Amino acid sequence: MSGPDEFEQIARLFRPLTRGAVEALDLLDDAAVIPSRPGFDLVITKDALVAGVHFQPSDPPDIVARKLLRSNLSDLAAKGAEPYGYFLMTAWPAGFGWEQRQEFARGLDEDGLAFNVVLLGGDTVSTPGPLMVSMTLLGWVPSGTMIRRGGAKAGDLLLVSGPIGDGWLDWGPGWGELDRRWLPEAHRLPNPRLDLRDLLRAGASAAADVSDGLVADAGHIAQASGLGLRLDLDRMPLSKSARAWLATQDDQAGALLRLATGGDDYEIVCTASADQPALVGLTVIGEVLEGAGVEVRVGDQVVDPGRGGWTHT
Repeated sequence: MSGPDEFEQIARLFRPLTRGAVEALDLLDDAAVIPSRPGFDLVITKDALVAGVHFQPSDPPDIVARKLLRSNLSDLAAKGAEPYGYFLMTAWPAGFGWEQRQEFARGLDEDGLAFNVVLLGGDTVSTPGPLMVSMTLLGWVPSGTMIRRGGAKAGDLLLVSGPIGDGWLDWGPGWGELDRRWLPEAHRLPNPRLDLRDLLRAGASAAADVSDGLVADAGHIAQASGLGLRLDLDRMPLSKSARAWLATQDDQAGALLRLATGGDDYEIVCTASADQPALVGLTVIGEVLEGAGVEVRVGDQVVDPGRGGWTHT
């Protein structure tokens, strides 16, 4: 590739993303120094994206960068955490040139400013395979208050923060080009629900972000809590576009299941006590039960969810 060498690329592409954070040491060292914050716990999450798996190889590099940051921010949102900074790994494939790398950095800069997070360090390498990028994101919560997956109790309500299925529809299966014009770019550019941080801290007993699929991620809460749950798909909130797609499907139960298992919605699924008034605006979609496993229903019909969502097996 013509253009700057590795260290000049770091200086030109990524040092500006630190925005002068002293912890990053100007990206001139092999590590960063994270100071303690009295009265807070440091929450750490990590996600990776691979071309052809998590995004289309033709997606613009700035969109890929922004999705990487936003998918990690979604994990912090489910923990009730305040974003702080991140470590970045980029594996550039052959032919991914200087201009594309600049575009990737511009995307991170745009959303870094929007969400007030800075680059603290990382690594950049080349690969003979597809583009792969990974991020480790840090956030703060008041000591002892991180919302875990394992906090649900029998009798708790199961709730979700917003429309389900748009991420799967945005990827493209079964959707005509005319109708896709009305679908938000839910898959390529998700909206992490950081706006729910105070609400979740006040009322949620357990939470997860909907990345693998609503059924799977609700199931993660049940498993971590040592309980079962009932999930009513006909109570699941849907966007106008998803409802339009659903109306074209002969098998309504099967179509609802596809929306609920497709993943990449980046809404929050959570549990809360039935007498908890704090979670205003979230939709009740089921209940936590004694026992184990996830019972998925459409009306009076129990449906087999299969794996329940995306897996990398």
